[in-house]
Amino acid sequence: MNTTLHRILWPEKRASSVIFASPHSGRAYPREFLAGSLLDDHLIRSSEDAFVDQLFASAPDHGAPLLLADVPRAYVDLNRAHDELDPALIAGLRSAPQNPRIASGLGVIPRVVANGRAIYRGKITAEEAETRIARHWQPYHQSLQRLLAESHASCGEAILIDCHSMPQEAVDGIARSGLRRPEVVLGDRFGASAGSDVVEAVESAFRRAGLTVARNTPFAGAYTTQAYGRPSRRQHVLQIEIDRSLYMNELTIRPNAHFETFRALLDGIIRDIIRIGAKPERLAAE
Repeated sequence: MNTTLHRILWPEKRASSVIFASPHSGRAYPREFLAGSLLDDHLIRSSEDAFVDQLFASAPDHGAPLLLADVPRAYVDLNRAHDELDPALIAGLRSAPQNPRIASGLGVIPRVVANGRAIYRGKITAEEAETRIARHWQPYHQSLQRLLAESHASCGEAILIDCHSMPQEAVDGIARSGLRRPEVVLGDRFGASAGSDVVEAVESAFRRAGLTVARNTPFAGAYTTQAYGRPSRRQHVLQIEIDRSLYMNELTIRPNAHFETFRALLDGIIRDIIRIGAKPERLAAE
């Protein structure tokens, strides 16, 4: 695979400081990757944020760019730091940062997919890991940085909405803990990655549409929110997790009967979020 697998869908005219991104909905699986995996073509897709790219596809129609990764999360995870390398997967790795994500097999080159299913029969080479990062991780983040810089240049601020989906088991776990079952979880790293006014406005957009919203539990935001969220510099990053059962069948990885209805509902939410970054008082503020 020699091409960089991400795209930017541009609006005809920028109408806002808002940017949307979907780093985990890619499904362009390399043949050699599938051939070397323990998993079949279906199981390997279990970590995808399947169809999130389609759910947010109307963002350019309302005036905001949409950054889409086509490279699959199981191949390289764009919501991890480039040095989150897993010594249990990558041969000859002498040193790497240690954190719970790497320990569980979910580094920048994942060792497992959902439910801890192993992807590989053995280890991969350090050269292979470096090649994936150079071909896919670095170009994606260069594009993301460019989008943020362009928003700052034209609007004086940037609001990145990082779009994800959450599996049924995560939602069920929240309910079992005694909390209200959320349909949407907003992650701002407990206030570190986005201003409270931005988070409150986005939350209001979802609530007005009738959806149940929680913040930071169990998803507070991963690498993208941590690396790019700088609200003191008017650069806000908010991670959005949407309950997959609202629009898809997780077992078959297919849209369910509610898909089009939910997509229409989300279209209105997308429009409202884009308006947050188009308010004159926001764009005029220093």
